[in-house]
Amino acid sequence: MTNAKQAILDKASEHCQQLGERLTPKRERLLDLLLAADGPKSAYDLISDHQAAYGDAPAAMSVYRMLNFLVEAGLAHKLATTNQFLACSHISCDHDHEVPQFLICDRCQAVEEVGMQRSLLTELKASASSVGFEMGSQQLEVHGLCRNCAQAAANAEL
Repeated sequence: MTNAKQAILDKASEHCQQLGERLTPKRERLLDLLLAADGPKSAYDLISDHQAAYGDAPAAMSVYRMLNFLVEAGLAHKLATTNQFLACSHISCDHDHEVPQFLICDRCQAVEEVGMQRSLLTELKASASSVGFEMGSQQLEVHGLCRNCAQAAANAEL
């Protein structure tokens, strides 16, 4: 394991302690798999990855419980539209972050986490409230084409 990845896992463990929780070895292994992933992973992808990396395959219900813990602790994100998970890209930061927004490429499935200004979220909540709608999740997922896929599509049209 690289020093950078270990530093992230150490920071995640500290964060859990501050929440009064524990980053157990099983949870840490799952987070490690998410950190090593080249994109979002389903629970079943993670079971397969766990089998390859550690020689055993945890039960799906256990993996979902661990993933829910990681999401609730702010160490991972769940993409509701694809039912996949990815490590938060800001685990080792010490400053406040904007609301996460995920740009999901429908062609190559790449996901980019970008921050949305809180003022934009406040405006969105006000717009929803004006028609009597109460927002639940603040996470936004936007589907489209990443830069590479959009360029490939434009080149194919030429």
